[in-house]
Amino acid sequence: MSQDLILKNIAKHIDLDKEEETFFLSLIKNKEVDKKTLLLKEGQICKYINFVNTGALRAFHVDKTDKEATIMFALQDWWITDMYCFLNAKPAMVYIEAIEDSNILQLSKENLEKLYIKVPKFERFFRILMQNAYTREQLRIIENLTLTAEQRYEHFLLKYPRFAKAVSQKQIASYLGITPEFLSAIRKNKTKR
Repeated sequence: MSQDLILKNIAKHIDLDKEEETFFLSLIKNKEVDKKTLLLKEGQICKYINFVNTGALRAFHVDKTDKEATIMFALQDWWITDMYCFLNAKPAMVYIEAIEDSNILQLSKENLEKLYIKVPKFERFFRILMQNAYTREQLRIIENLTLTAEQRYEHFLLKYPRFAKAVSQKQIASYLGITPEFLSAIRKNKTKR
């Protein structure tokens, strides 16, 4: 298991000595996941926060009519979980699915608490992750309320060019809150220009 990427991710926000790195790495679990594997199902207790070492995951909600709404994507070097449910040991509100064969590193809630006690600077690290996630989601909500579907798609392409190549058009459409057919029409108009 390559642990370099997760250590580089952490080093963006906090500095660890070798003993702290070793302790952190002892707490994470490596998992290989095949494409289309569900790591979390709605209603299950959310036990892990996941770091994508390789591959891609997505979190989505399914409504009463079986319509999927993609909440977020996570590619290599991203973290993903059902945060409310993870932190509060509640049943999950979303599904988390591998959209490519993936290698993930998982940290349980119990081990996260151990990490906070033994290496308190991880509280800073996860606070920064939460702030960034909150900011990203707040901006997404404002865009959904104020921009046209075409503008939202253009913003998506600018902000997340890696996602546009890695995920299906159906999944992008569900993230943008539009139908795949409408996204196809937007893409067709974009190429005509």
